[in-house]
Amino acid sequence: MSEIKKRVTGIGGIFFKTGDQKNIKEWYNKHLGLALDEYGSVFEFRLTDKPDQKGYAVWSPFKDDTTYFQPSEKEFMVNYRVEDLQWLVEQLRNEGVEIVDEIESYDYGKFVHIMDPDGNKIELWEPVDSEFTKLYDGKTTH
Repeated sequence: MSEIKKRVTGIGGIFFKTGDQKNIKEWYNKHLGLALDEYGSVFEFRLTDKPDQKGYAVWSPFKDDTTYFQPSEKEFMVNYRVEDLQWLVEQLRNEGVEIVDEIESYDYGKFVHIMDPDGNKIELWEPVDSEFTKLYDGKTTH
C-alpha cells in the first residue's frame, strides 16, 4: 500500500497591500502584540506529524504598488505550506491549474505561484523549517 501524499499542510503566510507599511506594522505590534521584523511577523507552531519540530507562518504587509501579487489584481495573497512541491506542481499542471512561474529554491524552502478560478494568486511553499528556526528562534509571535 503506497502512502498518500499530502497537498496543502497548512497556511504558510498572509500577505496584503497597505499604503503605510510602517504604520500598519506598528499598529499590529502595539494593539495585537505581533513581534516585528523588516517583512512583518513570523508565527511559530508545532508540526502535527512531528510535534518535536517547529513550523512557521508569515504575516507580511506589502506596499500598495507591489507587483509581487501580479497577475492577480487582488489586495491580498495567501501562502500555503505543502509537503512535496515538485509532485504537487505536476498534479496541478495535469489538472489544468494555471502555474504562474517556475519553482524557485532558497535555503528556507521552495516556492511557486498558481492562480485560482477567481483570479487570486496563490503562493505554494515547501518549507525548510529548520532554516526558519536558525533565523527567527526567539523572535516570533507565539
